[in-house]
Amino acid sequence: MSTEAVERLNELRAEALACTACRLSEGRTQVVFGDGDPEADVVFVGEAPGQREDEQGVPFVGRSGQLLDQLLGEVGLERKDVYIANVVKCRPPKNRDPRPDEIEACKRYLSEQLQRINPKVVVTLGNFSSKLLLKTETGITRVRGTAYEWWGRHLVPTFHPAAALRGSAQVLEDMRYDFGLIRDAVDGNLGGESDDTEVGDPVKPDVDPEQLGLFGR
Repeated sequence: MSTEAVERLNELRAEALACTACRLSEGRTQVVFGDGDPEADVVFVGEAPGQREDEQGVPFVGRSGQLLDQLLGEVGLERKDVYIANVVKCRPPKNRDPRPDEIEACKRYLSEQLQRINPKVVVTLGNFSSKLLLKTETGITRVRGTAYEWWGRHLVPTFHPAAALRGSAQVLEDMRYDFGLIRDAVDGNLGGESDDTEVGDPVKPDVDPEQLGLFGR
């Protein structure tokens, strides 16, 4: 882990810790910026911090985090090998969904995290991160199961671990399949074609992604 990589993220973290760009800053205990290897090959993007995350300042520390750790272990990865972030960095009141203006106010931090880490694979956990990064309104059930080409890397959408904890055994099996795709993408064992699921066009943007971060318009 290089000192330069740590410093790049720490500079951005310092900005986020002082952020008051949206209403979520008013009720937070801590900004949950992100956690993990600043040179990771894989970045996971969740939705928003929950109560325990808000208290500890670390993403995915509850039961969802335990399941995430388990799934990582099943494909030969550990939490220390990856980086974990969220679409919004502050906890919404009563764990409600983040609102569009809150996502808009916060997404530059995620964009810059992804640019500074420069992973091989981005994994979106659930609807909010998948819709944001794939530029689509299509739900996670339809877009998961595929590794998409995305700004010169792969993006693998899958369910949020909380969905597996409260859902059927099939959700967990689907996540295991998706984690196999993550492993294949890291190892370079994927082909170059994604399926024909209708999403926004993350492969052929009409604007240079270096000008707009990793999100396009």
